[in-house]
Amino acid sequence: MKTLPAFALALMLGSLGVEAAQAMPLTVPQIQTQSAQTVRYNCKDGKTVSVQYTNARNHQSFAALTVDGRKLLFVRVIAASGVRYVADQYTWWTKGPQGTLYDENPANPPKDSPPLLADCVERK
Repeated sequence: MKTLPAFALALMLGSLGVEAAQAMPLTVPQIQTQSAQTVRYNCKDGKTVSVQYTNARNHQSFAALTVDGRKLLFVRVIAASGVRYVADQYTWWTKGPQGTLYDENPANPPKDSPPLLADCVERK
C-alpha cells in the first residue's frame, strides 16, 4: 500500500519553519498514492519551476512546488477549464502543457497584479 509521500509532511513543516530532518513519515491510509511525477516548466520571464504531481486512488490530486522560497503542497480544486491547485493564497493553474501561478491575496486583486509565473510551458 502506497500512501501520500513523506514530502507532503516535510513541505507543511518546512513552511512552518520546522526542519524536514525532524519530520516523521506521513501515513494517511485514506490517501493512497496511485501515481506521481515531476514536471519542469520554462516560464516566459526566464524562470523555471519544478512541480511534483501526486494522484491518489481516492481521486484527490496534489501539486508540490516552491513559491517565494516556501515549499507548498497544493490541493486540486474545481476548475471550469484545466486543472487548478491551491495552497495558502496561491493558485497554480494548468491547462495542457502550460501553467500559471497566481497570488490570490485579497490585498492584491488579480486584475491589478500580474501572475507570479506566467506562460510556463512544460519542458520536453
